[in-house]
Amino acid sequence: MNSERPTVARIYNAALGGTDNFAADRAVVAKIRAVVPEFPAAAWANRAFHQRAAIWMARRGIAQFIDIGCGLPAREPTHEAVRRILPAARVAYLDHDPAVVNVVKALIPAAGGTSVTLADLRDPAGLLAILHLDGLIEFAEPAGLLVTAVLQFIDQAADPGQCLARLVAALAPGSYVALSHMTGDHLPPGAATACTEAYRETAGQLCLRTRAEVETYFAGLDLVPPYKGADALIAGAGLWAADDATLADDHSSRLWWAGVGHKFRSHPRAAPGSVPAAGRRRVSRLRQEM
Repeated sequence: MNSERPTVARIYNAALGGTDNFAADRAVVAKIRAVVPEFPAAAWANRAFHQRAAIWMARRGIAQFIDIGCGLPAREPTHEAVRRILPAARVAYLDHDPAVVNVVKALIPAAGGTSVTLADLRDPAGLLAILHLDGLIEFAEPAGLLVTAVLQFIDQAADPGQCLARLVAALAPGSYVALSHMTGDHLPPGAATACTEAYRETAGQLCLRTRAEVETYFAGLDLVPPYKGADALIAGAGLWAADDATLADDHSSRLWWAGVGHKFRSHPRAAPGSVPAAGRRRVSRLRQEM
């Protein structure tokens, strides 16, 4: 493990106030905070969205979860959160960073409905093969796919939308997808540039995307309204399942576009890159689910 070169996972861990990071990672957080003071709060806003979305799915009977880009352990990992609702819930953790996988394996028991595997979303066929070989996830049954703070580190050359679409296509009808993505839509141009430059010190690359770009990742899915009375659209991370949308709509929340999509049994899958109007606006049924 190279402690002198920051990594995406350790930067996120440092922003969350964790201990699985080094001085180089904390230095990147400091650089970003200099131009985006709410960066640590934004990391927590995203983590909270991840947990709320997973719990929301569990309350609707989803008993198996695929946590892509799981990162280093944070307070109440996914399996603990969903098992407060469904004690027998199963969670497959995957990450492309071998160091992350080793840490998570040491902290999360392999027995009892969890697994931790090395896999890369940029290779969806390989990732699906690993999941099938692992055997924890039953693809004939609905699952919760958690892809939070992941696609922002996949550049356009790797076609993140198509990579995600391959995974969604493999899910059973009735599945849900929770996704969040960093954006520069509410940042001054200089701050957005500073964020992307700070991440150049890592082996990854930060790609801030617009609302319209993030919406395309929900192609073929019906978006769940983020809170009662809202339209079925993506929103800031803090707004999703918020008790008070006014209080939740702060600067840290606006660093993200986040949403949950539902794969309906009778809903024909759209071509990647498009978001059908029906998928954005089907609110009558889903509003009651919030």
